[in-house]
Amino acid sequence: MTPRTTPSGSDPKKKAAKATERATGPENPEKPVKKAATAKKETTRKASATRASAIKKTAATKSPDRRAGGEKAAAEKETAKKASATKATAAKKTAATKSPEEKSPAKKAAGKKAVGEKETARKASATKAAAVKKTAATKSPEKKAAGKKAAAAKAPAKKQAEGAAAKKVTAKKVAAATDAAGTAVAKKASAKKATAAKGTARKSTPAEATATKAAAEKSTSATAAPAGHVPAETTTVASDRVTVSGPAEPPKSPKPKKAPAPVSPALDAGDRERLLSGTHHDPHTVLGAHQVAGGIAFRAFRPYALSVTAVAGDLRAELHDDGDGFFSGLLPLSEVPPGYRLLVRYEGAEQEVEDAYGFLPTLGEFDLHLINEGRHEELWTVLGAHPMTHQGVSGTRFSVWAPNARGVRVAGTFNFWDGTSYPMRSLGSSGVWELFVPAIGEGELYKFEITRPDGSKTLRADPLARRTEVPPNTSSVITASHHEWQDAPWLEQRAALPAHEAPFSVYEVHLPSWRPGLTYRQLAEQLPAYVKDLGFTHVELMPIAEHPFGGSWGYQVTGFYAPTARLGSPDDFKYLVDALHQAGIGVLMDWVPAHFPRDDWALAEFDGRPLYEHEDPLRSAHPDWGTLEFDYGRREVRNFLVANAVYWCREFHIDGLRVDAVASMLYLDYSREPGQWVPNVHGGRENLDAVDFLQEMNATVYRQVPGVVTIAEESTAWDGVTRATHHRGPGGFGGLGFGLKWNMGWMHDSLDYMSHEPVHRKYHHNEMTFSMVYAYSENYVLPISHDEVVHGKRSLVSKMPGDWWQQRANLRAYLGFMWAHPGKQLLFMGQEFAQGAEWSEAHGPDWWLLDPAYGAEADHRGVRDLVRDLNVVYRHTPALWQRDIDPAGFEWIVGDAAEDNVFAFLRHDADGTPLLAVSHLSPVVRHGYRLGVPDDVQAWHETLNTDLGRYGGSDVTNPDAIKPEPQGWHGRPASITLNLPPLATVWLRPA
Repeated sequence: MTPRTTPSGSDPKKKAAKATERATGPENPEKPVKKAATAKKETTRKASATRASAIKKTAATKSPDRRAGGEKAAAEKETAKKASATKATAAKKTAATKSPEEKSPAKKAAGKKAVGEKETARKASATKAAAVKKTAATKSPEKKAAGKKAAAAKAPAKKQAEGAAAKKVTAKKVAAATDAAGTAVAKKASAKKATAAKGTARKSTPAEATATKAAAEKSTSATAAPAGHVPAETTTVASDRVTVSGPAEPPKSPKPKKAPAPVSPALDAGDRERLLSGTHHDPHTVLGAHQVAGGIAFRAFRPYALSVTAVAGDLRAELHDDGDGFFSGLLPLSEVPPGYRLLVRYEGAEQEVEDAYGFLPTLGEFDLHLINEGRHEELWTVLGAHPMTHQGVSGTRFSVWAPNARGVRVAGTFNFWDGTSYPMRSLGSSGVWELFVPAIGEGELYKFEITRPDGSKTLRADPLARRTEVPPNTSSVITASHHEWQDAPWLEQRAALPAHEAPFSVYEVHLPSWRPGLTYRQLAEQLPAYVKDLGFTHVELMPIAEHPFGGSWGYQVTGFYAPTARLGSPDDFKYLVDALHQAGIGVLMDWVPAHFPRDDWALAEFDGRPLYEHEDPLRSAHPDWGTLEFDYGRREVRNFLVANAVYWCREFHIDGLRVDAVASMLYLDYSREPGQWVPNVHGGRENLDAVDFLQEMNATVYRQVPGVVTIAEESTAWDGVTRATHHRGPGGFGGLGFGLKWNMGWMHDSLDYMSHEPVHRKYHHNEMTFSMVYAYSENYVLPISHDEVVHGKRSLVSKMPGDWWQQRANLRAYLGFMWAHPGKQLLFMGQEFAQGAEWSEAHGPDWWLLDPAYGAEADHRGVRDLVRDLNVVYRHTPALWQRDIDPAGFEWIVGDAAEDNVFAFLRHDADGTPLLAVSHLSPVVRHGYRLGVPDDVQAWHETLNTDLGRYGGSDVTNPDAIKPEPQGWHGRPASITLNLPPLATVWLRPA
């Protein structure tokens, strides 16, 4: 048939030559020609005799949808059905008249590729190449260019539209190649890629089809795009392809895409550097066992190891040493072997363990969500170090919140304090880092090695460590609880009455110094019995959370989730609490969320930036104690503290928390001068973040642990400390939600009054009565705490004026007044037996004062006996505790007898049964002292007298029943006369 004119009018031979040059490179433009000529010489003799028959055979034997020759025949049938015989004849004649020199570059390229064919297809390739030569010889120069493309894609000689025909031919070629090879061979379009791809195709293709395909691909390489995959849309006839190589639009040259081949299991330089520097955020994606092309890649990071071997059943494969502690190997496995282990050999040691980087995360999405929201009320269960079984393997999960860290690693005794080989993974935006380490458990020491944002490193104790080393050592300790609680009866009844409506008499204890040298378990043998004997309902433990400096008495905490290790383990502390509960004694604990010390191994700038503390230095630095204040506005910090409060009540069965230094939290200007603080958004001095935190803490504790009580040490007149959080006060704030509040005003006023000589007390009479003006504004505790008997303030008995007898008498009278006053009672250890010296944490109470061999032992024992009796009567007299927050539970009899130094009032229980309390604070006896009383009581009986001889007093008493007289007094219809002992308090109840 007549060859079709090239639309562009350009010379197809020149275009084909340019295409050949692009495929082979410009360095040696004649090299393809020489190679093609050589191939031609090798095949000329056989090809000349079989050209015509090969063309016919090819057309006859190829299937329409798979063989490129068939594609040509199909196209010819569609475009020229009637002229098929004529076309074949014309093609033969043309081939007979064409000289070898006129063969197209496509033919030469096909010859070049035929040399590289396998031995099994050599003959077929040569035959096919000869056939292509003959076909090319029958065409005009314009047709030769199209013929080159036809040899590659076996496109029809005649096309309706060149662009559409080219796409159709290419699609058919891709389908044929895919069917033959069984792989993604459609990408094999270039000369450079064809050799490797054809080897794959020939493995599953008959020799004839392989030869035909090889010839087609060889021809294509002379005219196709540079090496790389050629999309079907861009495979065009030669005339279109030539235009791509013009100088106006340089051809794209994508790199050839080879078939999947085994990859190197070794880590790339970037991952190595990040792991070595401790800044890799997800080591589990590169370490461990991973499926890759060619099998399973095993990678381990074990500095100092001599060798690492992957072990799985009978499989033992030693990994290649890649240097710097990295080991890798590629094993021809279809999947990661379950339960594989690593056999690590060091100099003089060998260990076989599970791979820490073969485990899924131990924290779920819901836990991370709650942490992000600051609402994880059981935070201690997900952060910290927890021995556990994960995916059937025993080990320890480490997790820590460090959102600013570039990387976190675990260091401890189990890796010789070198965290290099234990990098943790970052769990997304939560800021939490996690790692499960197999085969380590309780008793191991650890810390977190944190890479700060500036690249420097810091070694930190775990903020949620549940056990620590004994100070001054600072490491965290992996622990798990094995204590079995025996206090179920106590827990069942503790919620029967709210604290403000129940007897509540507290003995404050500093455990390390109460009996110096005793452990928690040894204290459990002595403290419950002692407190029970004295009749106290509760003990309040000064902070037992871990603290580095013993001189802080526990008020500068670094281990918020760990009982101090000075006295034993966490289970030992649980044993002590359990023993107290079994003795019927509640346990309160001082809790310090107001501040924390600046130790560089603890919370201060934990991950390199302010994290637990406020980022504003004016807000973070505590002016009085040189410590740092928490950032209550950050939800994760608030969560850390709220969960900590719940933790102590839940895990240690603590019955209440006395929150320290609340006033310093509530006010932005606390102990700060003008210019040292910034007002809140409303221009006020209230710390709104702290208010929110305290409300959330109280609401959460009461909801999570019914029956507990929270107590505020708040020294100002903040409104609503013990009001419910949803009840707003005059200031617009909801209540803080505490159950009780220390009445610091009563303590200061009453101690000031008692410190005056009796002759001067009449001028300070109001200091003993003023507390009743606000007694029902909050739910109060009357505290004589450790703060009042240290730092030069003198012990309680030493505050009293007069000689030794008068000091003890004043003390006894004061205690009687305190126990009868509305509110709960708290007394610090040592004051119960009138210790004369200030308390010292170094040696504790002066127990020797109670030694019978000591001459004044009776004086001290007498005061202690009084305290016991006060508690006994108090417990059995509901009028003294049942209506502490109800004004109807109190009536003054006389509150203005300043000249006599007398205070007399009534307390009423819920049924109206009264108790009459009279305090006489002058050192004289007043006989027949008349007091007005209700007329509905037939007689009064003296139930307690602090002047009894067995207490060390003068033994002035009222032994007989006292009947009221119908003589009105003090505004009452009846009155009684009493003998008032000197410096004493007397309680009377209806006979």
